[in-house]
Amino acid sequence: MPFDNNTFLTLAIVFLLFVHPSYSPAHTQDEENTIQVYNNTKAAVVNITTRSVSYDFFMTPIPQEGSGSGAIIDRRGHIVTNYHVVRGAQRLEVTLSDGTQWEAQLVGADPLSDLATLRIDAPPERLSVISMGDSRNLRTGQKVLAIGNPFGLDQTLTTGVISSIRKTIQAGGVELENVIQTDAAINPGNSGGPLLDSSGEMIGINTVIFTPSGGSVGIGFAIPIHTAQRIIDELISKGYVSYPWMGIEMRTLLPRFAKALELPVKQGVLVWRVVKNSPAAKAGLRGGTRQARIGNSIVIIGGDVIISLDGKSVTSVEELSREIRRHRPGMTLRVTIIRDKKQHTMNITLGERPLS
Repeated sequence: MPFDNNTFLTLAIVFLLFVHPSYSPAHTQDEENTIQVYNNTKAAVVNITTRSVSYDFFMTPIPQEGSGSGAIIDRRGHIVTNYHVVRGAQRLEVTLSDGTQWEAQLVGADPLSDLATLRIDAPPERLSVISMGDSRNLRTGQKVLAIGNPFGLDQTLTTGVISSIRKTIQAGGVELENVIQTDAAINPGNSGGPLLDSSGEMIGINTVIFTPSGGSVGIGFAIPIHTAQRIIDELISKGYVSYPWMGIEMRTLLPRFAKALELPVKQGVLVWRVVKNSPAAKAGLRGGTRQARIGNSIVIIGGDVIISLDGKSVTSVEELSREIRRHRPGMTLRVTIIRDKKQHTMNITLGERPLS
């Protein structure tokens, strides 16, 4: 029995869908964008292998190996990654997307920002450089892509959106500011890899995940590139980052402390100790002189109480530290304090935080 036109058309569609090996359905515009970003960027993403030696109870050396990701940022062979990826490493090895392996040198590291820079001595023509983006105007809901080496699986791509821009998060004892939160899957081994926008430009450096299980649960964080850029430049030029330093030990003044001490303010920062020869000491800031028990707390009293910097109120140690970090060594701050229950103002020229 001959086929009619409808039957022939049906068989042709079935053949194309299920039999013909060269057939593939058209990609959506979003899929094409994802594929293009991956193909254009993957060569600039590297795998970092770290090797170190620890010792057991009997002082027997035990080799240890770790891994992470990084991005090539120039044709001189500089690579940016996380500090925690390379922390304690005695040997660093970088694997490029073409499979070649290169010994890497640590150029600079900054625990406070969780950033580090490496360098490999590879020919410039073998290096593909990541394109830097702008992270100052990111919006919640914006598409992002992460490329890295989770669990040692090379050149893995995940996609998602920006879930939020967090003012601060605590990660490994370090406070990170203006952090990008994303639901793009970030797993162990992704650390140090790039977070990309839909044009394929790096807008962040993947750094940490929130997880109760050790795997991705859709809450990952990246350091915005506009924050990282200054740090990267300093790490390359001098191997460390210059942070402003006042030279005090302090504690948040709680309202119950202020009430017990009969202070004219309810909030601020208690100066417990002033480091000798520090900028604060040179300006005349005073630390505490004695201990007092207030409820269940032991408080060092008798020192100054900082209530504002350059006219901006500060109500906690974290807030004060954040304000100081927004300045550079050599800049002068107008500091308002309470001393002997009276308000005073002094100028403190910030120094450079000691390296040790």
